[in-house]
Amino acid sequence: MKKTWLLGLGFFSISITWALYNAFVPLFLEKFLTSTALIGFMMTIDNYFAIILQPLIGRKSDRTRTRFGKRMPFLLIGMPLAALFGALIPWHNGLLLLIIFMVLMNLSMSLYRSPTVALMPDITIPSKRTQANGIINFMGGLGSILAFGGGAILYDKHISLPFLASAIITLICLFVLLKVIKEQRDVINYTPAEEAKQPSFGSYKREWTRPTLFLLGAIFFWFFSYQGVEALFTLYGKNQLGLTDSEATFSLAFFSVAFVAAAIPSGLLGNRFGKKPIIMIGVCGLIIVFGLISLIDSLLLLRIMLLIGGIFWACININSYPFVVSLGKESSIGARTGIYYIASSLAAILSPVLMGLMIDWFSYAALFIIASCGMVIALLLLLKVKDNSAAVTNAA
Repeated sequence: MKKTWLLGLGFFSISITWALYNAFVPLFLEKFLTSTALIGFMMTIDNYFAIILQPLIGRKSDRTRTRFGKRMPFLLIGMPLAALFGALIPWHNGLLLLIIFMVLMNLSMSLYRSPTVALMPDITIPSKRTQANGIINFMGGLGSILAFGGGAILYDKHISLPFLASAIITLICLFVLLKVIKEQRDVINYTPAEEAKQPSFGSYKREWTRPTLFLLGAIFFWFFSYQGVEALFTLYGKNQLGLTDSEATFSLAFFSVAFVAAAIPSGLLGNRFGKKPIIMIGVCGLIIVFGLISLIDSLLLLRIMLLIGGIFWACININSYPFVVSLGKESSIGARTGIYYIASSLAAILSPVLMGLMIDWFSYAALFIIASCGMVIALLLLLKVKDNSAAVTNAA
């Protein structure tokens, strides 16, 4: 598991970057745009790249073979570029330049996100993958805490400092990953380039089984709820609760703290009792938490509910990706990583826009009501998923 902890640095840097992006970029956009729906649309740029590029890149990385491995070449290109363009975002001098920096950063992130995620099952035996996912998400959660807590402090000093710090951390993490992860040594059943089989489009289509489709539907709706809340929370705190920018951003750290604390236990529980039951506990919990937050106007109570919500989100998020992978074969890890991102990214595309429209029509009070309803639909779809992952793993 030592390699898993070190691989978590990749998730650590990704989480810092996305947390800062989702917390502060809406505030930059609000200076130029008056419609919450339009701001929400602009916040989905990354997901258009994700839904188009990440499945292709994930599948491409399955059959890439270089002296650096099959996943690492994508990290070598994407991480430095993401660091550069992320650092440039706060230096915009108008809406057009802001959008250009946003697009370039998101394009760069899309180059390495799926390969980074796929490295976890590559170097982990199937029986340990849920636990390993808990570890790397623990590291990712630490990144979010650092972003929301430290980022709020740095933002008050100068708006560019959080993004500059994120860029430096990303480059440091890349250096460490290159030193400690050697794919030809660490990947289980690594296939040399001359022996690698090229998957056909037909084999890719066969990944869309009935259990997988129901699970992807559930994933879509719980990410619909989560992504909408994450993208619009700072505006919700500012406009609905009267919080300052830094207060709203720091409040998200409570969600991340609880997520980090529950990440590894959630993975262990998923290993012990099954992924589906633990995910169902998380979904039911967030239905209640999101419903209660819509009734709260106290900062203290809000942060308490966010703490509880982070625990339930860990139950969902830690077990969902290993659940998707477990329903397929070992040779399709990259492809299944891609289709996992199709569901989550499609949700992230639609959610901020649709929730933004509802906010424009009704008020910011609608945000958490819609999020709770999305979780209800996710629960109904999850009930349709037959967990035959153990049989698939044995057959693989």
